[in-house]
Amino acid sequence: MRKILALIICLLITPLVGVTKAEFQVGGYYKNFSTAFNSRLPEASMMGVVVNRLRFNLSYVLSDSLSLAFAYDFTPRVQDPLLFSQSPFAVGVAASRYRVADFESRLYPSEAEPVSSVGIYHNLDRASVQFSTDFADFSIGRDAIAWGSARIINPTDVIAPYTYDQLDTEDRVGVDAIRIRIPVGVMGEIDTGYIFGSDFDFDKSAVFLRTQLNAVETDFSILLLEFQKDLLVGLEIARGIGGAGFWLETAYVLAEPFDAEPNTTDNYLRTSIGLDYSFGGEAYTFIEYHFNGAGTRKPENFLTNLEEPAYTRGGVYLLGVHYLAPGLTYQLTPLINVSGQILFNLSDPSMWLAPQISYNVAEDIHLSVGGFISIGKRPKEDDATQLQSEFGSYPNLFFSSFSVYF
Repeated sequence: MRKILALIICLLITPLVGVTKAEFQVGGYYKNFSTAFNSRLPEASMMGVVVNRLRFNLSYVLSDSLSLAFAYDFTPRVQDPLLFSQSPFAVGVAASRYRVADFESRLYPSEAEPVSSVGIYHNLDRASVQFSTDFADFSIGRDAIAWGSARIINPTDVIAPYTYDQLDTEDRVGVDAIRIRIPVGVMGEIDTGYIFGSDFDFDKSAVFLRTQLNAVETDFSILLLEFQKDLLVGLEIARGIGGAGFWLETAYVLAEPFDAEPNTTDNYLRTSIGLDYSFGGEAYTFIEYHFNGAGTRKPENFLTNLEEPAYTRGGVYLLGVHYLAPGLTYQLTPLINVSGQILFNLSDPSMWLAPQISYNVAEDIHLSVGGFISIGKRPKEDDATQLQSEFGSYPNLFFSSFSVYF
């Protein structure tokens, strides 16, 4: 398989090398995230995490139709040793399940050494070749693949999704893939590809076909995605209604449908539907409802439900069933924005409140402070594994971030 991929790349590159003068560009950013949070365990003390992230983005344009892209992250972390092995949150999503091979993510200390309070990580996040023809655009290598028109929770985005508590969502985690995009009409597209799992294992890989078109002033998209033996059928609809924007994103997942005796009880439906509106450019508001058919209404079943395929391989991270997510962003001055977002679990009930204020210190320097505040019943004092609500089980988190782009 490696020889076949190398041959494909050579065939794509060779005819175009030397056609025009090559162009090399380097950019990136430095970010610092300082966070403090209290554990969900009773009588636990505050804990802190300091994450520094240095990212280099490199592009090499050989011709109008051929380019190379690379990105590398260097991330020192200072935190409690316990946090290197487990998250304070109940559910997390694996960062790089769809990679053929990868470096050991931790540079220091080595995997054989115990971790103190300092860890240094790195990540080769992009390494791809883009090739364009009159017929289609091709991409081979490590790149970002994500779908979804919903603002908060994207049911069709299961390859490398971000959870709602993620602080840094600027760059989607790269995955190894071959991708072909074919334009259809003025605004239509056929998008297809193969996403490689570890060691080219087919059972850990994914293959997709996505079509996009515009009709009656509405964007439609249909997605077929086979991933790790599961099959996802997705639909997106987005359009304007008056001065507002409307979206509907839904996905139905069949768990291992190609098995001789598929277990239909593991199938699940996820749907997000919402509206947004901008008030004269100074204020922006939205509201989204999400249905999570993989979840459960009873808090006592939250942790046992994590063993279901939706959580182990489907990228699902919410534990309940019905959610409502309103949000607001307001521009106080040309340089200062305030925003707030709430995620309600309507069954518990519990909520996750995320206020933030951002300040553009200069053109490429940004500062923000905010928090994630959990409201709901806490776990039982005599048994922390007995959850009484979803968001009440999570810690309160407060953060500051500083970003410099170059």
